[in-house]
Amino acid sequence: MDALEDVKAQDIQVFDTTPITSLFDRVVIASGTSNRQTRALAKSVHDKVREAGAPVLSMEGADTGEWVLVDLGDVVVHIMQPAIRDYYRLEDLWGEVPVSLEEVTKPFRKKVAAKRPTAKKAATKAPAAKKPAAKKAPAAKKPATKKPAAKKPAPKK
Repeated sequence: MDALEDVKAQDIQVFDTTPITSLFDRVVIASGTSNRQTRALAKSVHDKVREAGAPVLSMEGADTGEWVLVDLGDVVVHIMQPAIRDYYRLEDLWGEVPVSLEEVTKPFRKKVAAKRPTAKKAATKAPAAKKPAAKKAPAAKKPATKKPAAKKPAPKK
């Protein structure tokens, strides 16, 4: 949500899709005013999610910028120009259960926090003691063998 708001996305809506499909939990739909803005919105989402330590599975449509889809696994983000959004009306398809902004950000932040190691955990781990490396004897070289030259076929008469 922050990534979309940072680049001035318009009409951001979030829907809970768990009653409809098991493929993902949320659908986010937002509008951008131009091809350049939709691509910038998608890149912003991509970068913010990566910064938070979560994976971005796929990003489609950035080449044209009319409709860019960012697949985050449990969340799918659709960034569309208004004309495309009006034509496809994804809200009618996924819009049965709208979700508030607070509900959207809370579970994601918990998942990301659980994946990041804390400073205490990192400090308690002692580095493994290194064993001195055993010296290896030099490998014996094999004598080079030459392959016999391939026979050339006799010219036809």
